[in-house]
Amino acid sequence: MSLAFLPRPGVRAKRLDPLAPVPLPDPQRAVAHMAAAVLLRYPDAETRADAATVRAAVGDLPTPVRDRLAGLATTLTDDTTGALQATYVATFDLKRRCAMYLSYYAAGDTRRRGAALVRFVEAYRAAGFETTGDELPDYLPTVLELSARGGEDGARIAAALLGAHRDGIEVLRSALAAQDSPWTAAVEAVCLTLPPVDDATAARVADLVTAGPPAELVGLSGYGSGDDLPWS
Repeated sequence: MSLAFLPRPGVRAKRLDPLAPVPLPDPQRAVAHMAAAVLLRYPDAETRADAATVRAAVGDLPTPVRDRLAGLATTLTDDTTGALQATYVATFDLKRRCAMYLSYYAAGDTRRRGAALVRFVEAYRAAGFETTGDELPDYLPTVLELSARGGEDGARIAAALLGAHRDGIEVLRSALAAQDSPWTAAVEAVCLTLPPVDDATAARVADLVTAGPPAELVGLSGYGSGDDLPWS
């Protein structure tokens, strides 16, 4: 699946307190994950039109999840000037802490990244799910779409992928919150649907916020190439 507030110079992400999970039956979790997948896409005219559908679809979700998704949907539909497009690029394409590619946080720009991406592809195949478009397989909205549209097996496999990369999701949430990004709401909504953060994951989040992911540049596209994109 393919998916304004310029980042403030010098803003550093701080580890936030974990959000308390909100119990959701499987159908509501699917709605929440599909809504987040749509809202985290690049905010072109198609996404803004879909955001209006999202706003109506999330009405029956528990309040903490509903309010975050509906609020972001309203922000997107109200953006008739397209100003959010520049902010989206400045946030997700130019800030490493805001990468929506889940294996990046654990593998960074290292040779391990390739193996991690292969595991995502294999997971999709196991669920009978085919990806389309130009995004890498560890793209968060794609994993969320698998959760929402992949049936029982897809939801189970997506839950395993999200759980295995929970530390990266928490770093993303912290980085977006530090920039007062409107997309914080969608990532928070996803976190509310996931199990509690355990102590080991919290420790990894703290390490990532401080040190960043491993670095061993190998020419992977989509993240910049070194000094021009500091871990900030």
